[in-house]
Amino acid sequence: MKKVFNRIQFSKIIGLGLLLFSQMITVSVVAQDAADGASVDGDPAKGKQLFNQNCAACHALDRKMTGPALANVETRLAEEEGLDKEWLYKWIKNSPGMIASGDAYANKIYNEYNKAAMTAFPTLSNEDIDNILAYTAAPPKAAAKPAAASGEAVAVASTSGISNEVVLGALAVVFGLLVVMLILVNRTLRRIAEANGVVLEKEQEERLPIWKAFAKNQFLVLCSVIVLLLGSAYFAYSWMSQIGVDQGYAPVQPIHYSHKIHAGDNKIECKYCHSSARSSKHSGIPSLNVCMNCHKSIYEYKGNPEGPSAEDLANGYTNEFYTGEIKKLYKAVGWDEENQKYTGESQPVEWVRIHNLPDFAYFNHSQHVTVGKIECQTCHGPVEEMEIMYQYSPLTMGWCINCHRETEVQLADNGYYKKIHDELSKKYGVEKLTAAQMGGLECGKCHY
Repeated sequence: MKKVFNRIQFSKIIGLGLLLFSQMITVSVVAQDAADGASVDGDPAKGKQLFNQNCAACHALDRKMTGPALANVETRLAEEEGLDKEWLYKWIKNSPGMIASGDAYANKIYNEYNKAAMTAFPTLSNEDIDNILAYTAAPPKAAAKPAAASGEAVAVASTSGISNEVVLGALAVVFGLLVVMLILVNRTLRRIAEANGVVLEKEQEERLPIWKAFAKNQFLVLCSVIVLLLGSAYFAYSWMSQIGVDQGYAPVQPIHYSHKIHAGDNKIECKYCHSSARSSKHSGIPSLNVCMNCHKSIYEYKGNPEGPSAEDLANGYTNEFYTGEIKKLYKAVGWDEENQKYTGESQPVEWVRIHNLPDFAYFNHSQHVTVGKIECQTCHGPVEEMEIMYQYSPLTMGWCINCHRETEVQLADNGYYKKIHDELSKKYGVEKLTAAQMGGLECGKCHY
């Protein structure tokens, strides 16, 4: 009789194997949690949000900023300085008090970082601080490379390209067959005609060339000359009218500045940088100190969460590209990233002017922005969508006059126009006034 393997032993072996497998899974999960820097004392996810809200303006995980780098700060302080978590609680909640009390390490940090006082956070609980410390102890996860996505897009594009080529090839074959069929039909019809004795006569009459017939007709020649003269005059006038009109002009700047990122993604108001537009004739070129208000802390560009778009990648606008432009800013302003201080070795940035009116035309930004309450986009276009700034409007005299004829003056809560509005309303018998009705078409308004 054939020997059969014992089922009980077999089930035990299976059970033992499953037990070992579950143990392996548990060990691997624990190891993964340890690798991800999970902390039993805090939640790194909540800590990241608290870090970005309270700490990111002055601190980074892996580099010095206004304050020291905070990666593994709890472990480093315990190993290097012998300070426990209770010290961190007191320091974060009341750093000025720690310095005033004469704490040795508190004063060491205070003096090392140019006596930049750390903001006290008394509202943060110990649990909040534990979450922040858990985030600083967790290694950053590697960001997904956009190359994979772009590769998939290329693969999809190539697949669709092959199918399109197949379709075009099939259409070309069909077209070729139709041509061959027409040739064969033509030959067949000729043979049938010859078999039936039908003679195909060719036109033997010699015709006068078209150019000779045209030259003999004096009326057509006269009309053609008049049309050519009028057309030439029209194109000459159109060409001369475009002299000095630089609509669409988009020069390359020494430091690439993306209005799409600053005014679009980050919602920075135009007049934060171009503050002179509120009270001056010119909008002004913002000084590099205005840039450094933010870029002392923003030392690299991390992009949108979804990553660069296919269009940005095609144009070379990667995160590394934008970070390189920030380094150009640091070089121009003389900023030492490592020591977080100015070196005094600055370089001028030769910005290329985009909008430039002729000297005989007067334009006052404050009159339009502050008094007239005109939005910047009215003249400069959707700057929040422009990767490279360009001249959106023609800035011609006709364009300005048309705007004065159509634009209604903003009278609500505008004391500047209150008295003159009352008088002109009586004069014209209207409730709303345009800039033209208030003298906006007078020559002396723009030319004096």
